[in-house]
Amino acid sequence: MRGDKKRLFQGEDAVRYLCDVDPVLAEVIREISLEELTPSEDHFESPRNKLVYFYALVREIIGQQLSGKAADAIEKRFLALFSPGAFPNPEEILALSDEIIRNAGLSFSKISYIKNIARAVVEEKINFEEFDKLSDEEIITALITIKGVGRWTVEMFLMWTLLRPDVFSYGDLGLRKGMQKIYKLKKEPSAKRAAQISNRWKPHRSLACRYLWASLDNR
Repeated sequence: MRGDKKRLFQGEDAVRYLCDVDPVLAEVIREISLEELTPSEDHFESPRNKLVYFYALVREIIGQQLSGKAADAIEKRFLALFSPGAFPNPEEILALSDEIIRNAGLSFSKISYIKNIARAVVEEKINFEEFDKLSDEEIITALITIKGVGRWTVEMFLMWTLLRPDVFSYGDLGLRKGMQKIYKLKKEPSAKRAAQISNRWKPHRSLACRYLWASLDNR
């Protein structure tokens, strides 16, 4: 589905659908109340501000293999290196030395990945303006050509920034652990087993993922 505003919404119909197709997940859904994701008006505008997408990708890199709290702390220190009140543009990041950025707590590898994204934007190797016309797989294919941007990073970008409704990321440890927990598996599911489970959720896999993550919350 491309360019369809309806793809952004995941309301009561989607919840009922998941409950109908998956009784195990339905038990989790009945116990958990998720905060509804409400897209802002700029989600309906194409093109969006390319800085918004750039910022989202950089945040995904910062957060790789970190807890939310640790990622937020590093992001705050990273932003403090630049002018207050706004996220730095790609040119500003490229102009700053790796050593200075390292002081924010980012590894040199992550700094390299962030600068690779910034360079791709400056050199117009990424056309964010076309994303609304592209399928999920086409966006993944376009972005993973940037060194340091893997499939998981793009899948999180699709889910949380573009609000695509049908994304499942086998590369996410939390999702595998969530599956293992609610389906009472002896070990984390294989890619094949995860696909067997998650395919029944189509076309609402993103919403199902949110419930899997929430199932791991001790609250």
